[in-house]
Amino acid sequence: MTTRYIHDLRVKRLNRLYDERGNLCEILRRDDPIYRECFPEGFAQAYITHVDYHVVKGWHMHLKQKDHFFGVYGRAKVVLYDEREGSPTHGLINEIILTPERPLLVQIPERVWHGFMALSLEGAGILNFPTRMYDYADPDEYRRDPHSGEIPYSWAVKDR
Repeated sequence: MTTRYIHDLRVKRLNRLYDERGNLCEILRRDDPIYRECFPEGFAQAYITHVDYHVVKGWHMHLKQKDHFFGVYGRAKVVLYDEREGSPTHGLINEIILTPERPLLVQIPERVWHGFMALSLEGAGILNFPTRMYDYADPDEYRRDPHSGEIPYSWAVKDR
């Protein structure tokens, strides 16, 4: 089954290399096309956010910033909603599971609503490489209540 992704959303499967000492996973390199495209002026910022079990952090949206999510620990469900007028995927929702066992780098385009919820009892940690530094005086961050219904998505875990 092929997943139809939101326009401009990029999901890159990463390699985790194992040996008798442990493992290593490269997340982002200067020679990576994602890096060259998103950081032409150089590195901006990196941070880790922790979310507790079944807590939702979202909805968030940025007008001028792309986010780059990587799951550091635990399992997190990242949900994205394309509300951009004129987008070929307007109205599309994507769900992506971030977990260290199946490492991914998720590039979230500007103006796409996104949020995440921990699926692991210990919570989950997400490392983000935004394309812009956070501006405390004038933040490029817009928020919506995750349970308001403004975005047509239920955060309830779906039994299958």
